[in-house]
Amino acid sequence: MSAARKEANAGGRWLGLYVLAYLVFLYLPILLIPLFSFNDSIQAAFPLQGFTLGWYETLYGNPVLSGALANSLVIGVVAASGATLCGITVSYMDLYGRSPLAATISAIARLPILIPGIIVGISLLILVNLIGLGPSRVAIVLGHILVALPTTVVVMRSRFAAIPKTIREAALDLGASDWT
Repeated sequence: MSAARKEANAGGRWLGLYVLAYLVFLYLPILLIPLFSFNDSIQAAFPLQGFTLGWYETLYGNPVLSGALANSLVIGVVAASGATLCGITVSYMDLYGRSPLAATISAIARLPILIPGIIVGISLLILVNLIGLGPSRVAIVLGHILVALPTTVVVMRSRFAAIPKTIREAALDLGASDWT
């Protein structure tokens, strides 16, 4: 092995060690959170004082936190369902629609990928206040759908494109319309 090759391998080893140390430094605190959640002490520090489920009892016994969890789950399910339904419709229209309107709607649906999230968030806040929705669940769901829609469209379009065209042609021959 030549000296230059040994130096290149040594640089690769140092880079690997650096990346490993970086990842440990970044993710170790996150991995320790569940361990500390069973600690009897009020401080998240070593040594551990004892095993307890008291923190979870406090969490689930608090009606404010339980309500926030239920609210988050409802908003998440509704937003995911809405983004999926809109994404399927826009993706299908983009792939099989032949009108200029289909191309325009598809381009608008993908636009939030290109715009920084802070701009989308501030614009959505201004729009929600202009139309009078204010800080409501409907506004939150619409915001989540707007953020999730571009990714949904890209994924669904690629899945629709993977379906053989012969299946669609067979469905059309059997009486299906373009939109069923």
